[in-house]
Amino acid sequence: MSQRRVVITGAGWVTPLGTDLDDVWRRLIAGESAIGPIRRFEADTFSTNFAAEVRHFDLVQLMGEAGTAYTDSGVGIQFALGAASAAIARAGLARPGERVGDGIDPRRFGIYLGSGEGSLDFENFVATNLAGWTGNDIDGAAWARKAYACMTAKREIEQEPHVAISYVARAFGLRGPAFNCMTACAASTQAVGEAFELIRHGDAELMLAGGSHSMIHPLGMTGFIRLTAMSTRRDDPSTAARPFDKTRDGFVMGEGAGMVVLEELEHAQQRGANILAEVAGFGSTADAFRITDIQPEGQGAVAAIRRALAQAGIDPALRDASGRAPVHYVSAHGTGTQENDGIETTAIKTVFGELAPEVPFSSVKSMMGHLIQAAGAVELITCLKAIETGFLPPTINLNTPDPECDLDHVPNRARQVEGGVEVCLSNSFGFGGQNDTICVRKFRE
Repeated sequence: MSQRRVVITGAGWVTPLGTDLDDVWRRLIAGESAIGPIRRFEADTFSTNFAAEVRHFDLVQLMGEAGTAYTDSGVGIQFALGAASAAIARAGLARPGERVGDGIDPRRFGIYLGSGEGSLDFENFVATNLAGWTGNDIDGAAWARKAYACMTAKREIEQEPHVAISYVARAFGLRGPAFNCMTACAASTQAVGEAFELIRHGDAELMLAGGSHSMIHPLGMTGFIRLTAMSTRRDDPSTAARPFDKTRDGFVMGEGAGMVVLEELEHAQQRGANILAEVAGFGSTADAFRITDIQPEGQGAVAAIRRALAQAGIDPALRDASGRAPVHYVSAHGTGTQENDGIETTAIKTVFGELAPEVPFSSVKSMMGHLIQAAGAVELITCLKAIETGFLPPTINLNTPDPECDLDHVPNRARQVEGGVEVCLSNSFGFGGQNDTICVRKFRE
């Protein structure tokens, strides 16, 4: 039996550069940075006191009156709802904030998210623990009294990573397959890829897929600071994210959400949907190496990229019909750590061989920071916009070339591609050795 073709008919995001699809793209093409001092909590004593925060976010603006039911939820859940509302509306399936419309079977419309843990109610959490701490012992009764007085059941329940899919499914009436994965920084790419497979195999006609996450809180920041994974350029945060630059010293934390609507091709055509791109292939592998380190030769990344290309029917060693390299843009994982950027560059060289220098390969994390579990879906949307517009977003702050990262990283300025952008890859690699790659192409009948 032939596999069903899967297309993308809607996209929405909540990013540190904004929430409007076209305006955020304009800002990315302009090379704007959203990185600055943290305002959400007092971070002056932290070695990394800056991040790419989502500011001036208004869920009601994205969802209408329906959003008021969720404005007391954690930011990660609000980001998920906002991006989902925008994606569903863009797909023409419902007006913002409304449940999916007539003619759509909600039992065949599923949801797959790569959503992280909820945002910690930090001040009340600390106050509760301090109330129960007496020297070297915990006074359980005092802890419970303080917890009952200042903590809320709703916010504690929202710590669970599956709650976001429950809220999104309820808000938009999605009753099909429902999954959430937490494969670290690869999560939302894995979510989109596995949602693609569900449609290919006939388990759903539509899937809302993507991710949402925020770790811009004291515990989230502290964890990565202790791992020495984040940049410490406190003097100039806007230039701290430097993927592929020789002077890079770590990633910059971001937050947000990205969602796409995946749809079986015939279903999309029957309802006259606007098709943004076709999902051509997906690859997923494990390094089986070490929890915080990538396999040094990039073997897991290489295997994931090759699987995505093979499923798409693309030979990475052969030029396309126009004489170009077979992939016209790679949205890099590109975190800005010494290890990641060098190994990802090695992986691209291994896959594309002599054609690797001709494959543009940039990182929008240089402008938006690392959205952790939401990063992959947001970066996939940049591929959709590249296909639509023919422009590639730059890697900003790339001023000192690194001999080990010597590919075409689209340094500092966006680029218009002669002949347009037909085929893109989006890479995501996570702690624990998760590697996921999605291949999307311009839709052709």
